[in-house]
Amino acid sequence: MQLKGSYSAREVSAFTGLSARQLQWWDTHAVFPPAVAPKRTAAGGFTERRYSPLDTLDLLVLAELRRRKYSVDDIRRIIQVLRTRFAARPHETLEQSGRMTLLTDGAEIFVRVGDRYFNLLRDPEQPLLVGEERLRGVRVKRRKTKDTRPKQKRAAP
Repeated sequence: MQLKGSYSAREVSAFTGLSARQLQWWDTHAVFPPAVAPKRTAAGGFTERRYSPLDTLDLLVLAELRRRKYSVDDIRRIIQVLRTRFAARPHETLEQSGRMTLLTDGAEIFVRVGDRYFNLLRDPEQPLLVGEERLRGVRVKRRKTKDTRPKQKRAAP
C-alpha cells in the first residue's frame, strides 16, 4: 500500500480485512466515521468514504480486536475511553509507539501507561494490579494481498 493523503473504503478494506459494508455500518452507527464522509452527488449517487492514513492505522487495530471476537459495543467503548481518558487514538496503543500499549488476556482489554494498567471496558479510571505474565500485546497483522503480477515462466534447462 502506497502512502497517500486519503484512502477509499475499498483500499482500507483490502488493507485491514474489514469489509466495505462493515466500514459503512461503523460510519452510519458512529463507531468510526471516515475523515471524509460520503455526500450525495447531482446524479443521485454518493461520493466514496475517504480515510486518512491515521484512520487506516486505527482501523488496523480495531480489525484485530474484531478478529479477537470483541463486540462492536466493546470497540466503541475502547475508542471512547482512549479518546476521553487517555487523549489517544487506537494506533497509539501499538507496542512500537512507546507511550502506551494495548494488552489482552483473551477476555478483557487493558492499556499499559508507564507501569500502570487500566481495564478499558470495566473501570478505566482505576489503575489495576495485574500480573503482566498473563497479558499479551495486541499486534496488527498485515493482510496478505494477492500478487497480481503475471507469473514468469522458467526457461527450460
